[in-house]
Amino acid sequence: MNINKMLRILVVLPLYGGSLPVGRFCVSALEKMGHHVEVFEAPDFYSAYTAIDDLKVTSDRHQYLRNSYLNMLSQAVLAKVETFEPDMVLAMAQAPLTHQALKRLRKDNVKTAMWFVEDFRLFTYWQSFAPFYDVFAVIQKEPFFNELNQIGVENILYLPLAADPDFHKKQNLNSVDNRKYGGDVSFMGAGYPNRRLAFRKLIHHGLKIWGNEWDGDHVLEPYLQLGGRRVSSEECVKIFNGTKINLNLHSSISADKLVSKGDFINPRTFELAACGAFQLVDNRSLMSEAFAEGELAHFEDLEDLDRKIKYFLAHPEERAAFAEKARARVLKEHTYEVRMKSLIDFTAERFTDWPLERKTGTLFNNNFPEELKNDIVNLIEKLGLPANVGFDDLVTAVRAQQGKLNPLDTAVLFLDEWRKTYNR
Repeated sequence: MNINKMLRILVVLPLYGGSLPVGRFCVSALEKMGHHVEVFEAPDFYSAYTAIDDLKVTSDRHQYLRNSYLNMLSQAVLAKVETFEPDMVLAMAQAPLTHQALKRLRKDNVKTAMWFVEDFRLFTYWQSFAPFYDVFAVIQKEPFFNELNQIGVENILYLPLAADPDFHKKQNLNSVDNRKYGGDVSFMGAGYPNRRLAFRKLIHHGLKIWGNEWDGDHVLEPYLQLGGRRVSSEECVKIFNGTKINLNLHSSISADKLVSKGDFINPRTFELAACGAFQLVDNRSLMSEAFAEGELAHFEDLEDLDRKIKYFLAHPEERAAFAEKARARVLKEHTYEVRMKSLIDFTAERFTDWPLERKTGTLFNNNFPEELKNDIVNLIEKLGLPANVGFDDLVTAVRAQQGKLNPLDTAVLFLDEWRKTYNR
């Protein structure tokens, strides 16, 4: 089922972590699709959350305080829901929503979805929370689907990660950025055990390592860039564009098998491709569903990777061919707009009464000031709203704007208050 109407969607971000940038890309995609989006900015509360760790209290009181704080954040989400009246609450992995809050949303018939963009084997909190969501979107398939079914989760959507073409795009670096971020061979990511051991065997290529969690590795320390600090999303795009060969070795907490041959596809695969950057990536069981043969250059083990680094450094035309094919595939099938459409359509298929019809009157009724009509029509076009938009949705769009209100915005908000009074 295709949903073409404008929806109100509240996106609940996590306090911190890898799903935070994914959540922001979802917000951007939903807005570009023409939906009204509100964001619960959980990161704004992160400093207070971490301050609890600095209190000199017993472990049981420490846990009690953390749980109490997370419960307060859940209540804040519910307060946003009461004000915004969304058609859907989309929570990213580790979003601060308690069981009680999710039960309340279900009781109030507000559809909830979580995009669990993590490895279910490593992060197991899904066992507690998944049954409370109406839709549970994941980046893995079996045996995860079966395990979710066993705990009563029915509406499971396979939703791999993606890229944002407005952000992950080709860049021509200036000379300063090229010296800083460019190189022959680089890796951007965290220092998981398999990567630490693998990259020790590749340093003869002049490897540059970007990212954090590499502390204590004296062999790789000379190759670590920016002192091992966390790299921003903007810096990642520069690194991708400035590097001839981007290494993309998926993470594993086990050092027994350096190339894990796992299932899920990390976000870096899609982001590198969207940037038109060349990558050498380990093959994954779900990779063939996302990319066709010849669109990505794969490696099977470390020896294969070592050989292919040497080969592709000497064959720039082949690097360019791979990069362009992968980019075309991502732009067509693996953007966040595509993912958000899949999520919305899936929800509509599983819940035939969703989204609920809103009781909103026509925008221009007999009581609407005639002198404002043309200005309002222009405002609707400026906001990218459909011509038949209801007044409530227009008010929501005006409130969602950033910056100072202009006289017309103020007039719309005044009319909203006047209308409520008049209706009573």
